[in-house]
Amino acid sequence: MNPCTVTSMNNLSKSELFINRELSWLDFNDRVLHEALDPRTPLLDRALFIAIFGNNLDEFFMKRVGGLKRMIAAGTTKTGLDGMNPAEQFSLIRNRVQESIEKQRGCLINEILPALQQENIAILNYTDLAPEQKKHVDDYFKRSVFPILTPLGVGPGQPFPFLSNLSLSLAVRVRKPQTNEMAYARVKIPQNRPRWVDTGVENQFLPLEQLIAANLKMLFPGMEIVESTPFRITRNADVERNEEEAEDLLDMMEEEVRYRKFAPVVRLEINGDASKITLSWLTAELGLTPDDIYKVNGPLGLAQMMSLYSAIDVPHLKCKSWSPVINAKIRDFDDTDEPKLLFDLIRQGDFLVHHPYESFAGSVERFLKEAAHDPKVLAIKQTLYRTADDSSIIRSLLKAVENGKQVAVLVEIKARFDEVKNINWVRTLERAGVHVTYGFPILKTHTKTLLVVREEEDGLRRYFHIGTGNYH
Repeated sequence: MNPCTVTSMNNLSKSELFINRELSWLDFNDRVLHEALDPRTPLLDRALFIAIFGNNLDEFFMKRVGGLKRMIAAGTTKTGLDGMNPAEQFSLIRNRVQESIEKQRGCLINEILPALQQENIAILNYTDLAPEQKKHVDDYFKRSVFPILTPLGVGPGQPFPFLSNLSLSLAVRVRKPQTNEMAYARVKIPQNRPRWVDTGVENQFLPLEQLIAANLKMLFPGMEIVESTPFRITRNADVERNEEEAEDLLDMMEEEVRYRKFAPVVRLEINGDASKITLSWLTAELGLTPDDIYKVNGPLGLAQMMSLYSAIDVPHLKCKSWSPVINAKIRDFDDTDEPKLLFDLIRQGDFLVHHPYESFAGSVERFLKEAAHDPKVLAIKQTLYRTADDSSIIRSLLKAVENGKQVAVLVEIKARFDEVKNINWVRTLERAGVHVTYGFPILKTHTKTLLVVREEEDGLRRYFHIGTGNYH
């Protein structure tokens, strides 16, 4: 570095040396979106990255924007190290998100969906369906959707209904022909029905909200349907809590999860064709400002396109799946006729396994499974931050307890948006006799460590796994 460069660095103000955390995260999510924008990415994977971008943005609004909104509501004007106060950050976030959403939607509507149609894969509008397709989906509606719908009117004596986080709904305006009186209602799009309705033609789908909108007369007999508009809300998931005073961390986290269900709304997504009347009604009822509203084109809740990706089996439009290889050191170790345990290999010296290129099942999962069954193993101690729904790690820990081993697990129940899953794992492990701790109230335990204590001829020996990622 030359003297001139040093001088210019010294002249920088302190705030210029720092990157805003929220804007940095948006940069990260734009890199996810870039994979969708890149025409070199296989077509269905481009759609998948559209979904991942949307899912990430949902979490960003729940946690990051929710926290900023809470500070703004409290009148906080203190600036961070980057020199910005919460209101300034919120304004910049708003502009950046708008730009990114326009790119996301433009890519989906103008590039990806037309290209998919060339491959006979389509997300259709109800009006675009062929007559036999309309009959197919209408029969499905009458049989499997209509019985579970409950339209909720809003008016005198009928308060605005509760909206669950990330729920998709229809805002409906109807007119009573006899009196010409207007009324509002909300119809929730059921989450226990497939979002993408099979139209009877392979790989052609209809958004569930469009099917419901096309059949609203069944829900409002004798009424004139003036307007129906899809909308979606996001609630704050950033809960203010005093963790230092928490007497029971598990109870505190369960209370936080319950609170989130009723937390303030921080974002309203609504179809761009919504009328000013409906938009004003929703804005007032939800207590929002114009800066909390995002008008979008195309389907809402694009994170649910992940399920569509899984349902479409067209391999040449997807990246080739990677089959992890067995780590070379483990492979060479196993290359004999007699069965061996990984303990013998680890005792020869430390070695590195690189996931996902090298098999997790053939290394970490195998190590824990062998420990759970090995009569020489006395104790297993592990940290868990996140794990899969059907976790072989949990199964091995439970088997270890059955086999009489001392098992201790630190479960980080503050893993963001996996709190409910981790609380359930805590209950399962405790019922089986595992010694469970929940981490420290004011810290988040993100380490991935596993310790096995084994009795050998020369005394007790400890074997470790230390890694990054999660115990999936």
